[in-house]
Amino acid sequence: MQIRIDPLTGPEIAALLEEHVRDLARHSPPESVHALDLHRLRNPQITFWSAWAGAALLGCVAIKELDPRHGELKSMRTVASHVRQGVASTLMRHVLQQALQRGYDRLSLETGSGPAFAPAHRLYARFGFEPCGPFGDYVEDPYSAFMTRAL
Repeated sequence: MQIRIDPLTGPEIAALLEEHVRDLARHSPPESVHALDLHRLRNPQITFWSAWAGAALLGCVAIKELDPRHGELKSMRTVASHVRQGVASTLMRHVLQQALQRGYDRLSLETGSGPAFAPAHRLYARFGFEPCGPFGDYVEDPYSAFMTRAL
């Protein structure tokens, strides 16, 4: 698996991100969906990586810098045909390494709170993320779960 910074210009990544936003919208009301679309991911505060096996896209992840010591995990997604094959774990190890290299003290995330998000909660907990309150610009929301990890 090759993980690289993605310029967000390829049709494969556009399709995966559209699927990501569409899937999240099935499980939460519009005001509670905080996934970023392709345009909003093209932000200088965000670094976006994609994972590939040859020409096949496997998944993606991003970090948004909240401040020089705190990053937010964004856009974690595995292509459906590669779920439960270690893609998410590999991406998580990569993003944690990147956060440490940047000198972050903390990495946080927002995800959904319903049953559809249970696999994500388990993955994040396995990597040391713990429940927390809202951070950054987030507010309490019954459809959101917030997690954080000290680095």
